[in-house]
Amino acid sequence: MITAYHRPRTMNEALKLLRTPGAIPLGGGTMLSRPREERIEVVDLQSLALNSVVRKGNDVLLGATSTLQQLIESDAIREAIRTALRLEAPLNLRNSGTVGGTLATCDGRSPFATCLLALDATIQIIPLPPGGTGSSKSRTGRMEKGQMKIGEYLILRPHGLITGLSFPSTKFSFEYVSRTPSDKPLICAALSRWNSGRTRLALGGFGKSPVLAMDGAEPDGIDPAARNACRGATDEWAGAEYRVQTAAILAMRCFNSLQ
Repeated sequence: MITAYHRPRTMNEALKLLRTPGAIPLGGGTMLSRPREERIEVVDLQSLALNSVVRKGNDVLLGATSTLQQLIESDAIREAIRTALRLEAPLNLRNSGTVGGTLATCDGRSPFATCLLALDATIQIIPLPPGGTGSSKSRTGRMEKGQMKIGEYLILRPHGLITGLSFPSTKFSFEYVSRTPSDKPLICAALSRWNSGRTRLALGGFGKSPVLAMDGAEPDGIDPAARNACRGATDEWAGAEYRVQTAAILAMRCFNSLQ
């Protein structure tokens, strides 16, 4: 139950409010709109100018309160990532759901998080002490100047306020299989390749978080890496054997599309 609503005008004001026990940041409100028993206070972030989507040099910079639909409509976002965003949520939710909220609540079925993991995105996050954002524990991980790599973030799920993220504008491909064109994937593959030859493969569609299957200086071994990452990935949506076979096919499609 929401007991108080705040709309701070400055980041300092927002952080002060978020250090209150039971306070939760409000971006698009897609998760907070669900019924809940606990008493919470919401801190609306929309007045903090965190909704930019820009390309700066070789990087793409996203503000935490930019919406998923805003990303789709931006020239800074590659078409392969737009495909993943369309699978992330239907149009009505994309119009309100934010980058920060999606990352804070995602699981392994998230196509967008899978893409960001393949791109080795960097998250800007301000850690909060115990008691903030409705939490009883503090897990900050290895943050450097308020930054954390997405792979570590997805494992630790640290308590803090996401203010934005960045990822390189490098070669990128995304492939997926789903039951219907609008469903989240049963299995998806995202692959990034740098001019140096570094190749990074992430798989999604199952588990608590997307899986990094490969990060190497050369693209050898993509097929076995994809297969190994899906062993044991059985749930109510699909079996591990199916995912092992399909992940290898999707990964090679991604690789071949970048040749």
